[in-house]
Amino acid sequence: MATVLQAHQERALWRDYLELTKPRVVLLMLITSLVGMFLATRAGVSWQVLLFGNLGIGLCAGAAAAVNHVVDRRIDSIMARTHKRPVTAGRVTPAAALTFAFVLALAGMFLLLAFTNQLAAWLTLASLLGYAVLYTGFLKRATPQNIVIGGLAGAAPPLLGWVAVTGQVSAEPLLLVLIIFAWTPPHFWALAIHRKEEYAKADIPMLPVTHGEHYTKVHILLYTCMMIAVTLLPFAIHMSGLLYLLCAVLLGARFLFWASVLYRDSRPHAAIKTFRYSIIYLFALFIALLADHYLLLNL
Repeated sequence: MATVLQAHQERALWRDYLELTKPRVVLLMLITSLVGMFLATRAGVSWQVLLFGNLGIGLCAGAAAAVNHVVDRRIDSIMARTHKRPVTAGRVTPAAALTFAFVLALAGMFLLLAFTNQLAAWLTLASLLGYAVLYTGFLKRATPQNIVIGGLAGAAPPLLGWVAVTGQVSAEPLLLVLIIFAWTPPHFWALAIHRKEEYAKADIPMLPVTHGEHYTKVHILLYTCMMIAVTLLPFAIHMSGLLYLLCAVLLGARFLFWASVLYRDSRPHAAIKTFRYSIIYLFALFIALLADHYLLLNL
């Protein structure tokens, strides 16, 4: 019986540390990083860069997420969505979480320096610090534009993947960053509307708390229009072809539909449904970019 109990506790501890890394968020980031890698070259990506490059980026992203758990533990304790997180619930101490984050970051940087290049490694570190220090430590509590300004750190993965392969920054990966940068406000503000009371209780100046829901819905609609326009640029600069253009238009039209539904408040739970669609949207858009890239190569 004692052995079974000990094994159960070890599994629970493993899950707690996995939860610190926000694995679902990191997975979406790695998908965009992978797409950045494959779009960067007409030849194949070496398996070392593909495996260890993405592993390094993922470890650094997980490290930033673990720091977020520590810094936000007071806020997390107030919000229903986050009050059971490992640090907030006391299952992992802040010191242990920070040590875990340091080890992840160190391992990630080692892999990037060993198997990709210095530029990819230092850009990844800058992204980590941007999210863990600038956004989590300062912007989140300082301004209702926190998501807009801090979104740049979360938009970096396709650039990191591209640079891991090429060793240089060019216009194409910056355009991919711009797409995610424009996507972040409508994505996160929809969630902020859904969780408005909790953010207000935690004294976090999210846009729906400081400026009201109507103001936020207008800005979600405007940012969605801007995002759709930005997603057409890969076709405009001949980075992608008709398959991507068709997907971008259809996916964007659906996003605009949900943004309009949210603005008009014409369906129940429109905010959380818009948020959920935004995740599907970004995943599908980048898969369309990748599919179009290989279609063009085979023409």
